[in-house]
Amino acid sequence: MKPNIAFVTGGYSGESVISYESAITIMSNVDKDKYNIYKIDIRPDGWTYESPEGVKITIDKNDFSLQINEKKIFFNAVLIGIHGTPGEDGKLQGYFDLMNLPYTTCDCATSALTFNKRYTVAVAAFAGLHVAKSLHLFKHEPGSAEEVLKQLHLPVFVKPNNGGSSIGMSKVILPEKLSAALEKAFKEDEQVLVEEFIAGREFTVGVCKTIKGITVLPITEVISKKDFFDYEAKYTAGMSEEITPAKIDEPVAGQIRDIASKVFQIFNCRGVVRMDFIYNEEKKAPYLLEINTVPGQSAASIVPQQVRAMGWTLKEFYSALIEDALAHHQ
Repeated sequence: MKPNIAFVTGGYSGESVISYESAITIMSNVDKDKYNIYKIDIRPDGWTYESPEGVKITIDKNDFSLQINEKKIFFNAVLIGIHGTPGEDGKLQGYFDLMNLPYTTCDCATSALTFNKRYTVAVAAFAGLHVAKSLHLFKHEPGSAEEVLKQLHLPVFVKPNNGGSSIGMSKVILPEKLSAALEKAFKEDEQVLVEEFIAGREFTVGVCKTIKGITVLPITEVISKKDFFDYEAKYTAGMSEEITPAKIDEPVAGQIRDIASKVFQIFNCRGVVRMDFIYNEEKKAPYLLEINTVPGQSAASIVPQQVRAMGWTLKEFYSALIEDALAHHQ
């Protein structure tokens, strides 16, 4: 019998828009000959499955099952495609652990840790990796722009500490612009990260774990047509150039691949993650910016580009992630 796979999409944050874009790619490429795929929409107002007839059926959260006509459907594994909360920050992973259900992402602890950008770079720095100097601010004790400037040198990036897709992010060059950037970021999150700018080329690389082991995908260089790789540059056609595989010397590529593999292991990652780096020529080293444990899968996303550059089809790739989740449960 074919395994029943729940593909969860949606989410509770502004990133749900990206989740639905990713869902189009995933549903178009997941192997329906190998798996019974049930797309579950997880929203604040309910968790539902829409039948081929257009009937919305509510998930029973007591055991994460579906009642379709007289038949109760249980799942063998969960393919997680939710960007932001609750699919990328460990909340759903903890729930699925309680349900004894395997899933295709990092576990609860790793998801929660890497969703917090400050804690991510702190652990990376503790492991001896290069990271930007940064400051962690909280809404209940936000501090002033003047206090930030006493500790960090401009330019800086100001970003919500929990979240992705560069929503609420700003690059600040002038001191008088910092207060507005902090206010913008605090509208998206209770915590804000302020990081010093690192000069260099921006690279991003996917790393995945399958039953065959850890694979580092081809590296992508990101060249934004804006001042930095913000939400518009990420999701608007023509606003950035993404070169896959990146045109870099092999010693540099090898260094990035080695660091990416090390990061994957240090953080005990599973499934597919995407890591963002700045390669600083002065230090001759990649600086880790952040780790995305549910990287985008939309038509504009980078991981699908890297998968194709590896010589895989997306169907093969999603099957490999599902098979690893199923094997992890055995």
